[in-house]
Amino acid sequence: MAASIKDVAREAGVSIATVSRVLNNVDVVNEDTKKKVQDAIKKLSYRPNIVARSLKTQKTKTIGILVPDVSNQFYPEVVRGAEDVANIYDYNIILCNSDSDLEKEKEYIRVLKEKMVDGMLYMSSSLEGEILDLIDELELKTVLVETKISGGKLPSVTIDNKKAAYDATKYLIDKGNKKVAYIGLKKDRNNAVSKRYNGYEKALKDSGMEVDPGLVYFGDLKPADGYNGINVILENNEIDAVFCASDEAAMGAINALRDKGLRCPEDVDVMGFNDVNMAAVFYPKLTTIAQPMYDMGSVGMRMLIKAVNNKPLEDNQYVLQYYLVERDSVKK
Repeated sequence: MAASIKDVAREAGVSIATVSRVLNNVDVVNEDTKKKVQDAIKKLSYRPNIVARSLKTQKTKTIGILVPDVSNQFYPEVVRGAEDVANIYDYNIILCNSDSDLEKEKEYIRVLKEKMVDGMLYMSSSLEGEILDLIDELELKTVLVETKISGGKLPSVTIDNKKAAYDATKYLIDKGNKKVAYIGLKKDRNNAVSKRYNGYEKALKDSGMEVDPGLVYFGDLKPADGYNGINVILENNEIDAVFCASDEAAMGAINALRDKGLRCPEDVDVMGFNDVNMAAVFYPKLTTIAQPMYDMGSVGMRMLIKAVNNKPLEDNQYVLQYYLVERDSVKK
């Protein structure tokens, strides 16, 4: 039979109330008594009744994480960072994959509220007004990861996507490339990735180059989008470089170039974004913008745990550092 809180109290020689205080991290218990209780919990392999505890504390020690595409190599690394921090603070995780479907996303948010999660880490390919309204309506404590909203209404952790894309495009231009293509999301999407087009556009203009719509392909971020993007662009245009808004799109673009008899980087330079694990082992190894994916997840989770425990945040809008990784898909 599983040990009860009474068994723990008896083993530690304290009251049930004292055990409860230790379990709920109430500071009034001295360190010696706390250690006795913790030793008893370990000895008896005691696990608290989460349902009973949540009814009393109105907290479930559970966090929801909503991602748009769990198959995208970016998100598992972010989730790993978040989960590692959650484990430190004894929080459980419910992971939801929305497939970038707005209705599915809204349904998951409602389900998380019904499951009485203490808060949510939110990642999305498009931060729609309907989602923000729903989060507000449900009074669900939320931290945004990868994207943010103007005005800082919700805490967020991200990088400067526009500046990172600017640096990536300028790097290609500084290599002597005159016809730099772009493959990524539309610029009017309300998310971090769409800002990468804005950075691409600004880098061209600052370099005295016009934005050629024929060199721009708006799709998604998967390998198929990179592959299709190259095929569409090369129907009526020549290019000497392409900036892709994700590493996976860059990999697809390289394969499309190869199928057309073009070499990377000898004929066309290809730049990716994110620095996922595959970027360093793909052929050719990808030159890319590295996001601190693990840190984004861990910082976001620390922010959320503070928020759900009504503790002040040192910063409401964290902007982490990115860096450009030089490998083999761009000429040296």
